[in-house]
Amino acid sequence: MAAKEDLFSKIIPRSLRPKVTGTVKYGSNLDVLLSMGFPKARALKALVSTGGKSVQAACDWLFSHVDDPFLDDPLPREYVLYLRPSGPLQNQLHHFWQQSRVSCGKNKAHNIFPHITLCQFFMCADKKVDALLEALQATVGQWRGRFPSPLPLELYTSFNFIGLFVEEQIAEVLKQFAADFASEAARKADVHLEPHKKQLHVTLAYYFPTNHLSSLEKLAKGIEVKLGCDWLAVLFSRDIRFANHETLRVMYPYAPQNEDELELVLGDFVFTSPLEQKNTSEGWVYGSSLATGLSGLLPENYVSRADECDTWVFHGSHSFFNCSAPSDKESRERGLFNGLLDSRRLDNASPEDTPTSSLICHPMQVLRVGSNHSRLPKRTLFVCRHGERMDVVFGKQWLSLCSDSKGRYVRTNLNMPVSLPMWNGGHRDYDMDTPITVFGSTQAQIVGQALLESNTVIDFVYCSPSLRCVQTAQNILKGLQQDGKLKIRVEPGLFEWTKWVSGSSLPAWIPPTDLAASHFSVDTTYRPLIPICKLSVSESYDTYMSRSYQVTKDILSDCKNMGNNILFVAHASSLEACTRQLQGRSPQTSKDFIQVVRKIPYLGFCSCEEQSDTGVWQLVDPPILPLTHGPNHSFNWRETLLQE
Repeated sequence: MAAKEDLFSKIIPRSLRPKVTGTVKYGSNLDVLLSMGFPKARALKALVSTGGKSVQAACDWLFSHVDDPFLDDPLPREYVLYLRPSGPLQNQLHHFWQQSRVSCGKNKAHNIFPHITLCQFFMCADKKVDALLEALQATVGQWRGRFPSPLPLELYTSFNFIGLFVEEQIAEVLKQFAADFASEAARKADVHLEPHKKQLHVTLAYYFPTNHLSSLEKLAKGIEVKLGCDWLAVLFSRDIRFANHETLRVMYPYAPQNEDELELVLGDFVFTSPLEQKNTSEGWVYGSSLATGLSGLLPENYVSRADECDTWVFHGSHSFFNCSAPSDKESRERGLFNGLLDSRRLDNASPEDTPTSSLICHPMQVLRVGSNHSRLPKRTLFVCRHGERMDVVFGKQWLSLCSDSKGRYVRTNLNMPVSLPMWNGGHRDYDMDTPITVFGSTQAQIVGQALLESNTVIDFVYCSPSLRCVQTAQNILKGLQQDGKLKIRVEPGLFEWTKWVSGSSLPAWIPPTDLAASHFSVDTTYRPLIPICKLSVSESYDTYMSRSYQVTKDILSDCKNMGNNILFVAHASSLEACTRQLQGRSPQTSKDFIQVVRKIPYLGFCSCEEQSDTGVWQLVDPPILPLTHGPNHSFNWRETLLQE
């Protein structure tokens, strides 16, 4: 509150302000802010932090940052110059971006929109930004008529990279443009920047699992690189304080319960650093708000990973082929108004809809959610229990309720599946290997949809050979929109404690080849780490815990450097057995273990995250909310409604 009063105290009363003719009507945004009594350094910072769009945007920024401890810090922002495509080529690149994400999940290329880097990040003082923009406008003006068109691009692929490279001779021409801009920026704005020296290219895919290479390459070959394109010189900036931080998007509002906590507002972004997390409690992170500049503790499950460029400020865009400036009305129609850069509208703009002159906009552009591209994402193991079981809902004799006189399956309740895989006269051992209910399938799809909405990418799926686990995994993939695209690896080593199996033998699980024949997305080429023949009935508790730990370690080792997120779909006991020793903790007693397992519901979900590259893992908040529902007992309308 004191900080806010201090800000108001620095605003000069209207009666004491010097009369400047036409300031409000004709003066610059800075003049208006100064006439309102704001200190010049703060006014400049507010303008560059909002892209210089309007006085209103700058005022909003100032009042939201009244308690920002760095409000008067003279540290400048960092700027970067890109070439960004527009028109038909941009439409195809945008289509590739969407299809590659749906088909193969997010990779590092999705962190930033399609672009060619012309200059590395460089600093520019707030008071020099106008001069910097003039330097860019002047340089583009000098190059109109000289800029190469069309820009020849050639597809290049390797085991973990796909891109469109600019032909070498033309690339040298583009580098000369960057050098000319560097000279003009040094002369006009006293800014020293370094043109990009590496091969110029548009990154299409980067740092992806090798099994996605063929799919991504096929999509990339569908891009018609010779399509018409108006390449735009675009300038962005970022807050240098958070250049090496992870960027998180606020998903849910949060009101602080203690003085050291940070208020969260839906749509805001939070910056976090590993160095600031040493003293935080489990499930909490320390971060700084983009909207207010304030820092504090926040619940980790209220935020999700975002791209660093989500918080960049867009300062200007220039066309090399069209020098006419759009009117304010045209700017609004093109999605550039009220300080907002709508990246979706820009991505789908036609050539005549492309912003062609220096348009200055507000930072709140929303691109895609993901992880900071300057830092390798942590590996995460997700462990999930299967969905609702048929035998638990309908009793041990459920088979007799849905079999006719010839042993054929007949659905007698809406919560029973329409059909069962491999049902053939009742020969399958469903007594020992029960399927899930319709509601169990729905539970799994809800979890998959939640993972999709949280932008969680699953790279590998492993599951127990139990039918209920395979069905659950399949439905999670449906919710993730990965059904048929991501294959389930059936691993017997993930089966539950065999002491709990009734009878003298293990269930007769459906083989992966038969599951695939029944349209399950199962990897029939996968060779189990622990084959069925190695499992024994009534194994000891120590043997079960050792088996679970060993198979988990082996899977993580096999998947290292191939993907970051692995999903186990198994049993309630798996959430404890597959993660406890991974964290360096000793197994509990069997009695305590059983008490824990009893508390894990259907689709119980946990996340275990690797801490840097040390091999140490830690349980963290999952990226999705828990799934809770009430019981729904059997209803017989005759017995209930016809009772006398």
